[in-house]
Amino acid sequence: MSSTWSRPRAQEEGAAVLDQVRTASGRRLRVEVSGDPQGRPVFLLHGTPGSRVGPRPRPVLLHQRKVRLISFDRPGYGGSDRRAGRRVADAVEDVAAVADALEVDRFAVAGRSGGGPHALACAALLPDRVTRAAALVGLAPPDAEGLDWFAGMAPFNVQELRTAATDPERYAARIVTRSAVIRRDPARMLEDLRSDLTEEDRRIVSDSGTLSMLLHNYREALRSPYGWIDDVFALTSPWGFDPAHIGVPVLLWHGAKDRFSPASHFSWLAARIPRAEAVLEPEAAHFASLRALPGVLDWLLASTLTG
Repeated sequence: MSSTWSRPRAQEEGAAVLDQVRTASGRRLRVEVSGDPQGRPVFLLHGTPGSRVGPRPRPVLLHQRKVRLISFDRPGYGGSDRRAGRRVADAVEDVAAVADALEVDRFAVAGRSGGGPHALACAALLPDRVTRAAALVGLAPPDAEGLDWFAGMAPFNVQELRTAATDPERYAARIVTRSAVIRRDPARMLEDLRSDLTEEDRRIVSDSGTLSMLLHNYREALRSPYGWIDDVFALTSPWGFDPAHIGVPVLLWHGAKDRFSPASHFSWLAARIPRAEAVLEPEAAHFASLRALPGVLDWLLASTLTG
C-alpha cells in the first residue's frame, strides 16, 4: 500500500506533531507520534468522539517503557479527511497506511471505547503485523448473537444509538447541531454525560490534567461533525469481520459499572475471541480505563521484551 509522509513540524508536550499521511486512495490522515522515537510501536485508537490528542499516558511514562505511541484521527475527525460509509473493518487500511509510512512492520494496537472495535478489527484482519491487541471499555457488534445489545446502557445512549440505526438522517442532523455547540464549549460534552457518570468517573474527569486533556480532545475532534456521525454508523452496523476469527493475543479490559458500554458486551467478546484475556474491574466504570492504560501498555509489550 502506497502512502506519503510529512515530517514533524512542531513539538507539543513531547509529541511530534505530524502533518499527514496520505492513503493509497489519496485521503489525508492526521497523525501524532509520542514517547520514545526508537521505542516499540503501539497504535492507540481513540474513542467516540475523539482525536489523536485524546487520553494517553504521559510522555515520561512512554519513555520509561520505551514506547513509540502512534495515534491518528479516524476519517472525519480533526485533521483527517472523511470516508463516508466506512465500516469498523475499514480502520485496518488506515492503520496499515500509517504503519507503512513510518516503516513499521510489526506493532501492538489498543483502542478505548469506540476505538476498541477498531483495534479488534486490526487483530482480526492484520494477523501478520499485529503482535497483541487490547480493547478497553469497548462494544460488541450490533448483530452479536444472543446479546441484548442495549441492556444496561444509559437511556441517553440507547436513544442516540437506536436513532442512528433506524433514522440515520435525523441522527446526523442532531449530531451536526450538537457538535457545533460542543466545539464552542467542549465542557458541554462532559456536562451532557454527567448524570450517567459514577462517582469515581466524576472524580476522574474532574482532575485538572485529565479535564484539560479531554476538552482539548473534544475541541480537536469536532472540527467537523462527520467523524462522530460516521463512527456511530459504523459501530451500529455490521463490522465487516467476526471477532471469533481473531488469532492474536487479545486483552479485554472493562469496568463492571460502565453504563456507556455495558459489561455484557465485554462478556460476549470474552466468550467469542479464542485467545482473549479478560479483566473485569468490579468497582470501575467507563473513564477508569484512562487509569488502566499504563498497565495495558505493559501487557501489549510483554511479548516483545525478550524478542
